[in-house]
Amino acid sequence: MEPAVQKKLDLSGLREALSQGLMLRVEQMLVDLKPAETALLLESLPPAKREVVWKLLPPEDEGDVLAELNDEVRALLMSSMDAQDLVAATEGMEIDDLADVVADLPESLTQQLIRSLNQRDRERLEAVLSYAEDSAGGLMNPDTIAVRRNVTLEVVLRYLRFLGELPNNTNTLFVVDRNDHYRGTLSIARLITHDQQARVSEVMDSSVEGILAETSAADVAQLFQTDDLVAAPVLDDAGKLLGQITVDDVVDVIREQAEHEILGKAGLDEEDDIFAPVVTSVGRRSLWLGINLATAFLAAAVVGIFEETLSQIVVLAVLMPVVASMGGIAGTQTLTLMVRSMALGKVGGNNARWLLSKEFLVGVVNGFMWSVIVALITVIFFGGWDIGLLIGAAVAINLVVAALAGSLIPLLLPRLGIDPAIAGGVVLTTVTDVVGFMTFLGLGTLFLL
Repeated sequence: MEPAVQKKLDLSGLREALSQGLMLRVEQMLVDLKPAETALLLESLPPAKREVVWKLLPPEDEGDVLAELNDEVRALLMSSMDAQDLVAATEGMEIDDLADVVADLPESLTQQLIRSLNQRDRERLEAVLSYAEDSAGGLMNPDTIAVRRNVTLEVVLRYLRFLGELPNNTNTLFVVDRNDHYRGTLSIARLITHDQQARVSEVMDSSVEGILAETSAADVAQLFQTDDLVAAPVLDDAGKLLGQITVDDVVDVIREQAEHEILGKAGLDEEDDIFAPVVTSVGRRSLWLGINLATAFLAAAVVGIFEETLSQIVVLAVLMPVVASMGGIAGTQTLTLMVRSMALGKVGGNNARWLLSKEFLVGVVNGFMWSVIVALITVIFFGGWDIGLLIGAAVAINLVVAALAGSLIPLLLPRLGIDPAIAGGVVLTTVTDVVGFMTFLGLGTLFLL
């Protein structure tokens, strides 16, 4: 059996033992889980059972598990902990993980936790918290190892032995000058394999560029992907080394982006707790249900304009959904591709016009092809070339509009401060429904009455 499948079965077995009240067995099984797996288990349990499992965790594991939980579940669990337990749980936690935890604490507990840190860790935590959570500065771990260019590799090795341990996921040292300005990287592999009398300047890699602290998390993920990075230095505007971002941080960003894109289409947040109370869930979903209702009434109002036409030509009411549906599907295809490409940094001001032209042509070709098919099907099942030509023309127009809307909406919404992954689908559906109904019923009124 594959390890991933086995682990999935293990979590299922653990949930089964929990439901049967076998607490001793649950406690034994928790010992074998990694922090990320324990976090997944907690997120997959209702609140009451979640509290039970949390109390069974060894205190020394609580901090690592908190770092892996999504924001909402972490905040709920921390709300049940007293200040002393929180301080104990976060002791020894990586600074970047600690920053995520602190962000979910009330101000009084935040100050108490910060005061429990030594001066060095306090300054580093405050440095991370000074940047936005979704920026390179918010992602970085300020715990790095920096060396000078003019020392030998032997001196660097002696320094590492003196330290006794390295920050997690460290495979690269960063080279700085006397003013802490970043100059390059020195991989552990080069440090070990090269002549120990060689100087750092002779073996260091100056091609790895630093990432400014204000760089967005999405751009950081893109840099790691395009440059095949495992670790990268984070710099301030003056070029001074602030910390590092490692590939495990970027994996989290990529996962969150994927979840955001999927859930955003339904107007939901990736941090939402699926086991949240009914009232909380209703409140979150009501906003987008309300917006959708408003757009639905807008489309209904357009249909209402042609009430007299529909009363005289009933077949138009039967065929109306076909026009709107074809436009909705075509627009969604374009919208999805655009949102994904924008998230990956493939679409910008320099190529947007070309893409608009291309999608317009795609809409024209699709419009012509599918209008002929829809018209023929309509003639076969409903008779009359007049209705067939009418719906064919409406489908063609709506497919062209859908292609343009699917391209323009994700380009325009960010300028208004709106996330296209969340609002794009609602706006697109409104456009294709209104244009589809208006075109089809308008042409019917014009040519059939």
